[in-house]
Amino acid sequence: MPNAKIIPIHGDDPIVPRLVADLEPDVMARLMEFWEFVQRRLAGDYSVDDFGFDPEFNDKVLMALVRPLYKSWFRVEASGLENVPDQTGALVVANHSGVIAFDAVMTQLALLDEHPAHRHLRMLGSDLVFQSPFLGEIARKAGHTLACHPDAERLLGDGEIVGVWPEGYKGIGKPFAERYKLQRFGRGGFVAAALRTKTPIIPTAIVGAEETYPMIANATVVARLLGLPYFPITPTFPLLGPLGLIPLPSKWFIHFGEPIHTDQFPENAADDPMLVFDLTDQVREQIQQTLYRLLMQRTSVFG
Repeated sequence: MPNAKIIPIHGDDPIVPRLVADLEPDVMARLMEFWEFVQRRLAGDYSVDDFGFDPEFNDKVLMALVRPLYKSWFRVEASGLENVPDQTGALVVANHSGVIAFDAVMTQLALLDEHPAHRHLRMLGSDLVFQSPFLGEIARKAGHTLACHPDAERLLGDGEIVGVWPEGYKGIGKPFAERYKLQRFGRGGFVAAALRTKTPIIPTAIVGAEETYPMIANATVVARLLGLPYFPITPTFPLLGPLGLIPLPSKWFIHFGEPIHTDQFPENAADDPMLVFDLTDQVREQIQQTLYRLLMQRTSVFG
């Protein structure tokens, strides 16, 4: 191999030296960093929290896999990051869409890469996510947990940024004709969790996800057979087979809105159904109006 040289790993490390071609310094640095990561994993030199969150695996592997989508495919522009606190807890509440939940992952990456404090977003997921053998394990390692009051309140109480998508499957499985029209927000459980922990709610609007997989029909019979909430029919899937799973390269905008503070309410505010309903409606309305504003600013679906 021309211009090749032997580069030992860690100098006197007993690992057999590898033959590595001359590379740019930044490429070599990334390779060395990755090799050190592999060594730590093999040695068991890493830790997870009580929820199974593995920060190093999330940052070095999971987020690295989706970062090209964020930067080059969807070309995400994140704004309003100053509304997300640097150290204390907050509840990010966002619209949900797009057949596959890329919107949640892109929001997670926006906070990790672009927030000054590089905050981890701890998302609340459905039973289906954590009942899936492979997906459930990956979700745990990425820092996410089941959408239930105790877990949400514990994370918020520990000062974490928690993410919730109240539309659930009604949002990501809605037809393309209803794009950017928010579905029901449930019974406001996320508001109750924020009230009990006195943490701010950050209404977050995401534009671009609706166009990744335009859902023109729902094969309900197939969905029931597979035990899924919906089975999408899009212009490319299932017509093109696996190629139909490639998302369209729509231009994305994620805006973190001004926080709705909850620390001014009395201690038992979470037990007041009317207050919870009013705050839920306020969050939903703020997201809907922000969606309209972002859509007005967008010049092209594909940027």
